[in-house]
This record gives sequence, structure tokens and C-alpha cells, in this order.
Amino acid sequence: MVIVAKKWIYAKAFSGFPTGENFRLEEETLLGELKENEFLAEALFLSVDPYMRPYMAQYPEGSVMIGGQVAKVVASKNARFPVGCHVHGSFGWRTHTVCNPDEGEKIWAPYVLPDFGQEPLSLGVGVLGMPGCTAYFGFLEICKPKEGETVVVSGAAGAVGSVVGQIGKIRGCKVIGIAGTDEKCAWLKELGFDHAINYKTADIAAELKVAAPDGVDCYFDNVGGKTTEIVRKQMRSRGRIAVCGTISMYNGSPTQVVDPQRDFVWKELVQEGFSVHRWTDRWFEGIGQNLKWIQEGKMKFRETVTEGFENMPKAFIDMMRGGNVGKAVVKV
Repeated sequence: MVIVAKKWIYAKAFSGFPTGENFRLEEETLLGELKENEFLAEALFLSVDPYMRPYMAQYPEGSVMIGGQVAKVVASKNARFPVGCHVHGSFGWRTHTVCNPDEGEKIWAPYVLPDFGQEPLSLGVGVLGMPGCTAYFGFLEICKPKEGETVVVSGAAGAVGSVVGQIGKIRGCKVIGIAGTDEKCAWLKELGFDHAINYKTADIAAELKVAAPDGVDCYFDNVGGKTTEIVRKQMRSRGRIAVCGTISMYNGSPTQVVDPQRDFVWKELVQEGFSVHRWTDRWFEGIGQNLKWIQEGKMKFRETVTEGFENMPKAFIDMMRGGNVGKAVVKV
């Protein structure tokens, strides 16, 4: 076996917004025969996600960029991963990967994609993958929405937020989304959101009072910073906040906000941060339920697709600047 693979290297530590200088494209030659229990995967669709920006701070320069992908098994000595099957793997930004699925941490283990029916395989890095499970488990297990309650979602037009809002509607809630362009807000209304607020042009506090005059019960937070401060001040007694991310502060200095402790005490608020891998043992429950809702017409999705492995950095940078609607995906 001789495979010339490509991989994107974390060439220079991030400082501020990512630029092309942070990445370097390299080739590597995969030689020799597969060992027992190994398989060779060829990338089809790769994911770019906000978490990659802060997580890469844990890795030294020269590391392969982290991330998930949908790949096709092209050679195998593992009966659980036969040639021709499609898998999700946390293989990073690389075109080909030799993998022994029993090595490494369980939460990063590859898995064979379930049957998506007529839905595209790219959803394996979107609504039928990590972002979809993040929305499903993070919202339902932490916010615990009840019928008739009011839900606010920040970063609402992204891969996670758009799914959270639709699950809120399925559960009988009023849903308010906060996003960064009029186009995104219009899409949220198409998804069934009751209200959509453009945080770049609107007075969030004023619009939120109109959209939720009785206050907010659940807040799914993807952005942190000033937006979160505004929403928190309009939470109802015993409101629940699920903290998924703080993308507003990933590329710069932390935003100074008013001490939130008074709101937490007086309103008896509950706030909990999470990583979706808490629910690794229930992963296929999340995928299966989101797929069922899609097939029933209750859940919609949108992808912003960038063509070409060589454009991975561009797709990542565009996503970090809010250029995507729905899930940002790179098609090899």
C-alpha cells in the first residue's frame, strides 16, 4: 500500500482571528500493509467548527488540526469496519487515515454511520453528528424545556443553534433566536422560530422585552459576552442556562460583564456548561431522533459547503467570522 495523503498543520499559534499563516499544508506517504484491526479511511466531508479555535491552544505548533470527518473505508483488516462502509472519525484535517479503533479514548472512537436513508452523508458531521447531538442532549438534558416556556438561543443560525431552536418548537416552546445578519434571521423564521433578532443592528434588550414580555425560561448560550449578560437579566425565576460555547470571545480578549451572582441568587437561576461527550453512550439516540424528525418534516437543515481540501483554512476562517448559515462543511 502506497498512499500520498495530505494534512493541514497548525503552523503558528492563534492570536486574534485566524489567518492563513496559522496553517500549513503537508503531504505524507502511508506505506506498508495494514496491521490486524486497522482500516484505511478516505475523507469525503470534513467539519469546521468554532470549538477548534480554543481547543487548538492545547496542542503544540506542528500538530495536525483537529476535527471530525465523514470518510469511506477503502481498505480494512477489521470486520467491524468493512471496505465500502462510511464512518465518522475524529481524524483531523487529513485526507487519509490509518486507524485502529480500539486505540485512544472512547469519546474519540470512530463509528460506522447508521443508515441515513435519502439524507446526504455530510449530515454525519452536522445535524446527524456532533453538532446535532450537542443540540439534542445539551438542550433537553440541561435546559429541560417545558411546553409553553420561552427559549432564547444565541448563535441561532449555526449548526447547533438552528437545531436547538427547532427542538424547542417541537417541544411546544416559544423560541427566540439571536443571529448576526438579516439573511440568517429570515432563515430562522423559515425554520419556525417565533422571533429572530439581529444582534449587529438591533437593540437586543429592547427587542427581547417585546418578544418575551414575561421573561425567558431557557437560554442556550453559544456566544457568551454582552449578549449573554442581556439575556440573563431578562430570565424568569428558576430559569435554566446551558452553556455550549463563548464564540464572541474566542478571537480576542474576554469581555467584561457585570457580576452575574445577584441574578443567580435572586432569580434562583441554574447555569451549567457541558461537553457533548458526556452522552457518548447515548450517541445514537441523538442521531436517531434527529433523523426521525427530519424524515417527518419537523426538522430542517442547511449547509454552507466549501469545495476542496485545499480550502480548509478558508472555510474555517469564514465560519469563525460568521460567514456560514447552518453547518460549515468542506467537501473533498
